[in-house]
Amino acid sequence: MDGGNEVGEVKVSRLQVEEEDETPIEHRVSLQGSALCDALHFSVHDKENSPMMRAVLCSQVCKVYRFETEDQRRLLVREQMSETPLSFSLPKQLLSALIQEHASRVQQVKELSDLSPHWDSLRHDVVSYCNHLIGCYQETLTELENLSTSPCFKSSGRKSDRHLQFVPTNLHSQRMEVTAPGSSGVWYQVITFGAPADHHQAFKHGGLKRLLSKHQRQSSVSYSLEESYRARELLVSVAQLPPLIFGQAEELLSVSAERNPARLQEVLDGLMQETKLFIHALNDELVRSALTAFHSQCASVSGRHGSGLLCENASANQEEAREYDEEEWDRTWANVAKSLDCIMAMADRLQEREHLLRERSSPDPQESTADTKSQNAGSSSSSSSSWQEQLLPLVVTLRDCVREAVSKARAAMTFVVLQGALTATVAQGPERIVQRRHAVFSQALSAVVCGFMLKVYGGLEDPEFLQQLHSVGILAQFEALLSTYGEEEGMLEDMEELKDGSLIRVESVLFNIGINQHQSLAERFGDSSLQERVNQQSGERLRAYCHSLRDKLPHTAGVQSLSDLLSALDRSLEVKKRKNVEVLWIAGTMCHKVNGIRLTSCKSAKDRTAMSVTLEQCLILREQHTLSQKHFSMALDCMRRDGCRMENVQKNIGSRKFAFSSVQLLTFPKLYRPPDGTYG
Repeated sequence: MDGGNEVGEVKVSRLQVEEEDETPIEHRVSLQGSALCDALHFSVHDKENSPMMRAVLCSQVCKVYRFETEDQRRLLVREQMSETPLSFSLPKQLLSALIQEHASRVQQVKELSDLSPHWDSLRHDVVSYCNHLIGCYQETLTELENLSTSPCFKSSGRKSDRHLQFVPTNLHSQRMEVTAPGSSGVWYQVITFGAPADHHQAFKHGGLKRLLSKHQRQSSVSYSLEESYRARELLVSVAQLPPLIFGQAEELLSVSAERNPARLQEVLDGLMQETKLFIHALNDELVRSALTAFHSQCASVSGRHGSGLLCENASANQEEAREYDEEEWDRTWANVAKSLDCIMAMADRLQEREHLLRERSSPDPQESTADTKSQNAGSSSSSSSSWQEQLLPLVVTLRDCVREAVSKARAAMTFVVLQGALTATVAQGPERIVQRRHAVFSQALSAVVCGFMLKVYGGLEDPEFLQQLHSVGILAQFEALLSTYGEEEGMLEDMEELKDGSLIRVESVLFNIGINQHQSLAERFGDSSLQERVNQQSGERLRAYCHSLRDKLPHTAGVQSLSDLLSALDRSLEVKKRKNVEVLWIAGTMCHKVNGIRLTSCKSAKDRTAMSVTLEQCLILREQHTLSQKHFSMALDCMRRDGCRMENVQKNIGSRKFAFSSVQLLTFPKLYRPPDGTYG
């Protein structure tokens, strides 16, 4: 992919000048200025200036070029770099959500009553942990809200600012529109930003990956947010339903003294309804599995401190610590159902007996009515007493069974809520590690959302793309140019948390190839295993995504060519070659083919990122739009000398010089070196 050294005359000029002129070629290759952008304004589709786009992009810098193709046509290339309000608005939304989430967790564990001392101590740990994070995040949010202007940009010089910890560094949308004669423009885009990492806490002890491996507590059981929510629902049920059951049972005993079959049946129906709701709520796999986990943990802590979860169970520590029978819970709630069946069966027998008694004791017209009335009064009193006596032990059994089920279910669901809170807080390690994780996520989220919104808005009229989102989700391909030496290894460890997605699935892959002098040191004297592991894992994830896309949407454009690219990527990953940037080129090509989100970063998204983005743009022009091979290097130098990325450098450091030295550049791959006079 070398552009070659021989460069002929490049016919590139201002839009309003078509003929050759005597201006030196290096001045004619690239041009900037509002007049040029204004001239191009009307060639851009209306939706580029829509409210949606203005909400995502701001402070645009525009460069326009004309390049010659192999068949002597003129390509009109519009390069556009934009800031985004999402740099600050999304971190503020995330901070608000985190504050609300932790406040809700505090409220949830505070609502758990009657905990034994051991578990109450754990609850106190959760509350203290959450309150600390709430205080830190509220302070950060207040600082962001109090900024005097509405910022869209955090410069590389402020990447270590404490209160800008959640804000991505130097986040921009880099877009290129290519228009060939007689055709409409084609857009390509890359999101550029400083490596999502916590520069405020720095990297003395490594990045997230290393810190989590040191401090994260390994728990034998953990519960998701959905399971914790379900547990709280069940706690409400076991609090509300037993009083209703007990009330119906008391009423049953009361009406048993009445000789009113209709009223008795009404109370029985109510008792049956409430008890069945109770049984249905308890017949839940979450209760069963939580009881097993709870008793297992009770056995592990028995002897060190009280294993009882609830104070009322503290006297039963020895009982809880014994080997737990997993079928015990099924028997517990089944006993409730059986005791209800016994009551219903007894009520039926009593009513049937009463019915037969009434038939036998019907007064005969030939008999004395006085004697009959006397006998009936005596039998009625005896019958009422008999009903209460026979129903009472069954009602007591029902109460006992319900109480036992409530006790076990309440302990199990309290365990789920508390264990879920512990897993999400204290078990994650010290608060600073959780803050680091949230800050890294915030930076990456802002970049991905920016790219996603641009992708979706550009594909609203593309049914294949919308079907792809629905069926397999969208690929987010992170390209990193970090070395595996010193603090940049810590940054790469921070980035390695960026792999999960849900709802509209975001399949994240990260490919890193260090290209600077520090990577040379790492390859010769250090360790680049982190880079190898990250690239290998991402290659597997990318392969799985492509296979899913091929299986579910086999007719999508570009899918059939993915097999060859996957094979090429596998070969590149297997080759033991220093600074094998071909891995990045192939992965980037695949991302474009599957309509993915391309993201590129280095330490500050300023110098190495500029080399990568401009190279990618020129490769696209050559491979997709037949940019003349003899003009490739000139176009590359043109974009680096006078293009949008040089404007980015000046915006960040106030100088139009890339932060490279001539000695450092000797270690760079050839195509990642800027033209003379643009560095120092």
